[in-house]
Amino acid sequence: MVGNSSFKVGLYIRLSRDDGNIESDSIVSQRSLLNQYIKENNYCVVDEYVDDGFSGTSFDRPAFIRMMNDIEIGKINMIITKDMSRLGRDYIGTGELIEKYFPNNNIRYIAINDGIDTFIDNTNNDIAPFKAIMNDMYAKDISKKIKSSLHSRMKDGLYVSGRCPFGYQKDPNNKNHLVINEEQAEVVKLIFDLALKGNTYHYIAQELTKRKIKTPASYYNYVWNTKCINTNCISQEYGVWVDTTIKAILTNRIYTGDAVQGKTKKINYKLKKTVKNNPDDYIIVENTHEAIIDKSTFNYVQTLLPKNVKRPEKKRFYLLDGLLYCGDCKHRITIRYQNKTGRSYTTCDYYRTYSKYHVCTTHTNNYEVLENVILDTIREVCKKYLDKNKIKESINNIKFEDNTLKIKKQIESLEITSNKLTESLDKTYMDRLKGIIDEEQYLRVSENIKKEIDKNKKNIDNLKNESIESNKIDNKQIEKYINEFLSLDNPTRELIIILVEKIYIYQDKRVDIIFTFKNVT
Repeated sequence: MVGNSSFKVGLYIRLSRDDGNIESDSIVSQRSLLNQYIKENNYCVVDEYVDDGFSGTSFDRPAFIRMMNDIEIGKINMIITKDMSRLGRDYIGTGELIEKYFPNNNIRYIAINDGIDTFIDNTNNDIAPFKAIMNDMYAKDISKKIKSSLHSRMKDGLYVSGRCPFGYQKDPNNKNHLVINEEQAEVVKLIFDLALKGNTYHYIAQELTKRKIKTPASYYNYVWNTKCINTNCISQEYGVWVDTTIKAILTNRIYTGDAVQGKTKKINYKLKKTVKNNPDDYIIVENTHEAIIDKSTFNYVQTLLPKNVKRPEKKRFYLLDGLLYCGDCKHRITIRYQNKTGRSYTTCDYYRTYSKYHVCTTHTNNYEVLENVILDTIREVCKKYLDKNKIKESINNIKFEDNTLKIKKQIESLEITSNKLTESLDKTYMDRLKGIIDEEQYLRVSENIKKEIDKNKKNIDNLKNESIESNKIDNKQIEKYINEFLSLDNPTRELIIILVEKIYIYQDKRVDIIFTFKNVT
């Protein structure tokens, strides 16, 4: 029998908001129980892993990921939790860990209150799968209760979203109540005034950009990831207004003082991905906060909007529409039909609309050819995934290619941007020496460039230290979807959305597909 001193123990503690206010589940209580157990059994604790505020339905938790990495490098060979639910509430993922991963890696697992010890043959180990199912059912029930509670609060007119709509901020005395942000509200009023004059979304967006009015994203400290290296490019500091942002503001009833919530919903309690709700299912409560725009003005603008559209285009169906993103600037890729050629082409929407501001590049591709390449790639990955003899190898390859390689590409892109920014800084200095710009202009521009260089450096450092994410969808679900996908000559858009999170298209024709099941273990 292996002695207790030979075990290198990792204590895992987890608490989520879903667990409520049960004292026995608190971080302090769990730590006390685990330390008492360690003392009684004379184990050697190597490290403690604490995830405070993370759901058990997902394994995408920082401390859990760190613990798994420590297992891989041999730092620990034993894990102790208060009970199985602390390890996870996803019965398939938890079962995979206890029944396969831990034994294959010679890891001893103990769940104290459940009486589970994988190094001892007992009846508690035999019923572990049933406990995992019960924990999963508990998580599902909690999810329903939280959803019901949120719906109830929305119906009471309480604002429950995290980020406030542009033009508003949270009441310091009541986080569920909106109050006007005077600076942003003036911009909202300006947008409605311009719309009342019959201007299009496109014109209003250009006008606000020209006036150097900060975009909502700029107020939220969004880090602009573009190829804009021109020091005179106004998008660096203020951002570039786009048609969709203008439309979203002009059609948002919240500016009349009415709360409009429940616009999206989760696919299920295990996935973070959301889908749009039917407008009939929106939760609308009138007069919950101070209005920025009176209702009569808002309603009149709605009658004008159909007339203000720049060029209404015939809507065509594209299987990958909404999934394509520019790999360089991270904005959406638009699919456009050309009557002359009878073909559809992709282009970076950010570049197409705002090329005069020197942002990004065209990213033009024949859509039909691109779609075939992407579908073939998806089929290839899916077939590898279903190969039972190579499933682990396949998943590890996906992890490596989709994480390590992706991170490497991101770092390279940021380093290129940093080099260009440095060149731009040098050019600005030369412009100052030549008298092209004055001292005040030089100091302002150089300071902004230096800030961007520092941001890039921090982003590079963060990427280098980034850990591989954990699984988001369980094996059984994914296998079902993959089998359905492979059995169809023409896969449905619904299946594509389930299997694929995003598709990045680069100017050099490279394609990077981000799968929803990339980290299943």
